[in-house]
Amino acid sequence: MNSATVRNLLVRGMLAGLGAGVLALIVAYFLGEPNVDSAIGFEESHAPAHEHEVELVSHSLQSTAGLATGVLIYGVAFGGIAALAFCFALGRVGRFTPRATALLLSGAALLAVYVVPFLKYPANPPAVGDHDTIGKRTTLYFLMMVLGVLLAVAAVIAGKRLAPKLGTWYATVVAVLGFAVVIGLAYAFLPAINEVPSDFPAALLWRFRLSALAMQITLWGGFGLVFGELAQRLLHPKPATVSAGTTVAAP
Repeated sequence: MNSATVRNLLVRGMLAGLGAGVLALIVAYFLGEPNVDSAIGFEESHAPAHEHEVELVSHSLQSTAGLATGVLIYGVAFGGIAALAFCFALGRVGRFTPRATALLLSGAALLAVYVVPFLKYPANPPAVGDHDTIGKRTTLYFLMMVLGVLLAVAAVIAGKRLAPKLGTWYATVVAVLGFAVVIGLAYAFLPAINEVPSDFPAALLWRFRLSALAMQITLWGGFGLVFGELAQRLLHPKPATVSAGTTVAAP
């Protein structure tokens, strides 16, 4: 793959990330923000009067322009990184079309980057979490995320190397089982964190975590579909008919 193709895929990846970010923004605003508002209301109702702080940035601005800026910039950035990962993975993980490779890459990234750490350290709304442990919680979350990415890469490499001996099916099963076992051990040995107040509404916590998961699924799924289509058209353009019985490759 030459540099011009990589550059074109990078641009398409960033555009696909932007489009996926718009979809994720819609999900975050309509599903996530109502739960955030409810959690903030719970926090304010349980805080002593002298502990109320003056907001440097209003919540209305955070939930609109701030949310849009963060999600869209994140979408563009991760879209560019994912496009570069696609350039490396295409043809190395199997004989898949660009469209299928993009979807597989998006699914694997969703699993390794978000679902694996999410199951151990799920997202929490405002009013949940001790301010004194935020550094510890952040470190553990990123440790789990890095571990998920490294183990996913290791599982792919192991599956490729075992395929000639075991066959594709059994090699894939062994690689997936190995990934699951090591992740399970990490879940067992890494410290658990439970800082949810005893009177915090369980339904609200559940809805918030589901909305956070839905946002990530929309982001990665939307990117896989959009970028897969763009990459397919770039790398395998359809022939264009110019006259009866004559076809030429689309530019």
